[in-house]
Amino acid sequence: MKVGFIGLGNMGAPMAANLAKAGHTVTGFDVAGATAEGVQIADSAAAAATGADIVITMLPNGAILRDVADQIIPAMSPGAVFLDCSTVDVDSARAVAEQAQAAGLSALDAPVSGGVGGAAGGTLTFMVGGDEAGFAKAAPLFEVMGQKAVHCGPSGNGQAAKICNNMILGVTMIATCEAFALADKLGLDRQAMFDVVSTSSGYSWSMNAYCPAPGVGPKSPADNGYQPGFAAELMLKDLGLAQQAAEAADADTPMGARALALYKRFVEDEDGRGKDFSAMLPRFEKRGHD
Repeated sequence: MKVGFIGLGNMGAPMAANLAKAGHTVTGFDVAGATAEGVQIADSAAAAATGADIVITMLPNGAILRDVADQIIPAMSPGAVFLDCSTVDVDSARAVAEQAQAAGLSALDAPVSGGVGGAAGGTLTFMVGGDEAGFAKAAPLFEVMGQKAVHCGPSGNGQAAKICNNMILGVTMIATCEAFALADKLGLDRQAMFDVVSTSSGYSWSMNAYCPAPGVGPKSPADNGYQPGFAAELMLKDLGLAQQAAEAADADTPMGARALALYKRFVEDEDGRGKDFSAMLPRFEKRGHD
């Protein structure tokens, strides 16, 4: 397939390179001048989108997505697919999808789970909102870039699935870190704590697959000085998007709101920026009862 790829950052570059390696013709553009292996570089987003069967965007936020959409939608061929893999607010995702559909394009919002490692390894999970025809056309690309693509319903539902998942992740990671810090202060060995919780009703992905305590459970960023992984500031972004959506939908999400406040403090006022989101554990170790 002929693919345009806008946004060749930490996630976009390996995704684009995997598509090129699989034999697709990929033309890329990045505003910072970044490149990717096997990808021809165009001199504008519109040039990268011209004549493409599918145009993929991987961008930092909804405002930038809207701006790029204004540039590329007029350049795209009717019947092409606009596939946005950014994590953005639901309103931006739906607005861009409407704009694309009005121009005779298929629109998909397909945020990802799996981080930079998943992008490089081609093992991402895609949560996809949009029409069936677009999803079917993009399926071969999802297979190259990831291990799973779930069609979640109409436009915006991919973003909804991502922020609901990551709200759970943020809340459970905080609870896991709190519990380890409490166990320490009660004199309970961390390995014993893990052995009990990981096979009891408190188990979760945060505990079992991504344990925030170094030297316990499978290897995780905790064993690498809390180098991300999934950076705390990205968790902060996703928890912010979840609360923005909760406010718009009038949903009661007190735990999500508290997780947002804690990650905000961790990233902005403490030493969390640039660390993995599981570095909440040393933060709780240092603090007493509030």
